[in-house]
Amino acid sequence: MAAIEAEGLVKVYRSRKTEVRALDGVDLEVEEGTVLGLLGPNGAGRTTKVRILTTLLRPDAGTARGAGLDVVRDAQAVRRSIGLSGQYAAIDENLPGRENLWMFGRLYQLSSAEARIRADELLERFLLGEAADRVAKTYSGGMRRRLDLEPTTGLDPRSRLGVWDVIRAQVREGGTLLLTTQYLEEADELPNEIAVVDKGKIIARGTADELMSQVGGERIEVVVHELANLARAAQLIAPDGGAAQLVEVGRQLGEAVIKIDDIALRRPTLHDVSSRSPGALPRSSRARKRHEGRGRRRPDHDLAQPEAGAADPRARDLRDPPVDHVRAAVRLRLRRRDPAPGYPGDHPFLLSIL
Repeated sequence: MAAIEAEGLVKVYRSRKTEVRALDGVDLEVEEGTVLGLLGPNGAGRTTKVRILTTLLRPDAGTARGAGLDVVRDAQAVRRSIGLSGQYAAIDENLPGRENLWMFGRLYQLSSAEARIRADELLERFLLGEAADRVAKTYSGGMRRRLDLEPTTGLDPRSRLGVWDVIRAQVREGGTLLLTTQYLEEADELPNEIAVVDKGKIIARGTADELMSQVGGERIEVVVHELANLARAAQLIAPDGGAAQLVEVGRQLGEAVIKIDDIALRRPTLHDVSSRSPGALPRSSRARKRHEGRGRRRPDHDLAQPEAGAADPRARDLRDPPVDHVRAAVRLRLRRRDPAPGYPGDHPFLLSIL
């Protein structure tokens, strides 16, 4: 079952002189118990997409559901079923770590005793037990991020690996994660699949290996010592070179008395994927089949603006929510769940923004 679904999402930002189409008919589906990474340049539309999925922004057209709930019609229930971990930690720096977690537990309607027990469990899980009664402003940057389970911005490599392990454990238990990141290593390690976003559209989707295979195979790269030998060296490198050709190319360069500074076998990376133009990244077969089988889109929930003077029946749900209330506490499962009927609500889905 899909924990996150979106179809035909459109969002346009308008000013007096300009119009920016941040999302241009985006379709998205993330299965329960998986991690989908969103990769793309700044301004590609990733943050807009996450803001819509977390009820913080209303789409101009299209539909979106989280945990089986419509993000427009069921906004309050969606907020009780998700966690948003943003770029900045949502903690009170003047409270101890233990009190921060207890407060979030109470906000999510746990009893005082239940919140205390759960807070202690989480402090031990994230190796913060010894600092539990220190005020958060005395924590290091890495400790604050672990307290909030913020995305791994600013973490040292060891701490980042620890957070990855926690996320993997959460997913194994049935949680679902939509991760936006600029860390290509993180995008390669955590997601089951990666969606590449550019100019408001998803231009490719697949596993890291599938996407990297679309931008080429192995290649031999040679750095010659003298520029004058560049053309001669190029003639010795087979166009379909790979690991089997590496030794042979080195031998031929030596026989031709071409001095080199470096020779190496390079494989495509996610950096190659993210830097390719949209036309160079065909959609994966899975994404293509899903798109071709959709046919006509479902209605857009009557998202047209109401007539002048008419009350919008959804106005109550579309007001700005208490953002700090929907961040770390849900992700740390300090809450009661209110899933849609028929949706297996034992596990939340998480949305992380870097």
